[in-house]
Amino acid sequence: MVTKTPYGLHVIESCLSCPMLKDNFFCNLSQRAVESLNAISSPATYPKGAILFVEEQEPRGVFVICSGRVKLSANSIGGKSLILRMVEPGEVIGLPGTITGKPYGLTAEAHEPVQASFIRREDFLHFLREHGEVAVRVAELLCQIYQATFQEVKYLGLSGSAIQKLAKFILNLPDSRTPGNGPVRAALTLTHEEIAEMIGSSRETVTRLFASLKKKQLVEVHGSVLVVKDKPGLQKLVEG
Repeated sequence: MVTKTPYGLHVIESCLSCPMLKDNFFCNLSQRAVESLNAISSPATYPKGAILFVEEQEPRGVFVICSGRVKLSANSIGGKSLILRMVEPGEVIGLPGTITGKPYGLTAEAHEPVQASFIRREDFLHFLREHGEVAVRVAELLCQIYQATFQEVKYLGLSGSAIQKLAKFILNLPDSRTPGNGPVRAALTLTHEEIAEMIGSSRETVTRLFASLKKKQLVEVHGSVLVVKDKPGLQKLVEG
């Protein structure tokens, strides 16, 4: 059953009817496992900017993102922030800390109004012990998290310049991954400040580089739509 909320979200009231079960973390689970999951899940809605958990906080459990997107970031002592990635509906956050019992390694903030189902650590661990199929899926996800983190370190550490990092960021936008060399449209929902936090740069640098890319007719920006006019040209920038 889906209802309307003040945040404009279509709330999924039960895991038993959630469409995300078919395509994401809990895909193809047995009916018994889905019923057990539903029994331990506590759904809630969060406004934009709400904090689900913070870096170094003791792990309380996991959050299954039902709708909306969540920003995962790390912060330095000096207050500088680095966005590791944006979490999409159907993903689970807080897994490493919940499994190991060690503090959360990142801060999770609602990038827009979000619905998430919270599962307490004790309940989640018991759920894994009772359902081996889910435990295997969690192991796969932890490997994916490791690989994604490894790629992020390579991305930030081995890219020689801010323009290489920005070009790679643009090419990695979900809607830009299409074959051919013609113009490609991609949704650009992050601000220049947030893009800077993703590539380890400054807002001023990102703004200047976008102006340079537009001047070279590599991209166009129309509101929240980014048009990639010259994909090979961006790829050459990534290659240096």
